[in-house]
Amino acid sequence: MDHLFWDFLDSICIMVVYSFYVFDRHAECIYKKKWAPRPGSSSKIPQPNGISDGQPQSKALSAEDDAKLVFGTVFSLRNMVRKLGGPEDNFMSYRTSHYKLHYYETPTSLKFVMVTDTKTNNLRIVLHQIYVSLYVEYVVKNPLSPVEHPGGLGVNCELFELGVEQFVTASLQN
Repeated sequence: MDHLFWDFLDSICIMVVYSFYVFDRHAECIYKKKWAPRPGSSSKIPQPNGISDGQPQSKALSAEDDAKLVFGTVFSLRNMVRKLGGPEDNFMSYRTSHYKLHYYETPTSLKFVMVTDTKTNNLRIVLHQIYVSLYVEYVVKNPLSPVEHPGGLGVNCELFELGVEQFVTASLQN
């Protein structure tokens, strides 16, 4: 049933945003938000004989493990692009058969990552706008917000969270 729903959404040309992450310069996930599960992300339950029965496994990755996996992927791909292409080349996005990952890194080494459906165009400019219009305005300029986020202490700003939610639902879902 879920597969039919996602196929329907794709057929009416609505961009689907699965998740959004912000990582600080210490590789800590300081903000994460999920809107929809990524299709094809569930594994199969193995039978005692080692054969999968085709049923989705009930235990998914924790939010923390998912964020670590996303950061590891971004870190590896970014380093590979820099080694193969040179220091001027930038990693912007990559696509699999199930999703597309978009990446933007700020001059202060904050990393903004958005995971969407595969039909979405490059969102580097959108991620830059989220950084400039929302993160800088509501987190950086907030005197109550910490400059560093030690130990994974995340962004705790309702205006930023509301802004991201409104930005994604209004600007990108049209």
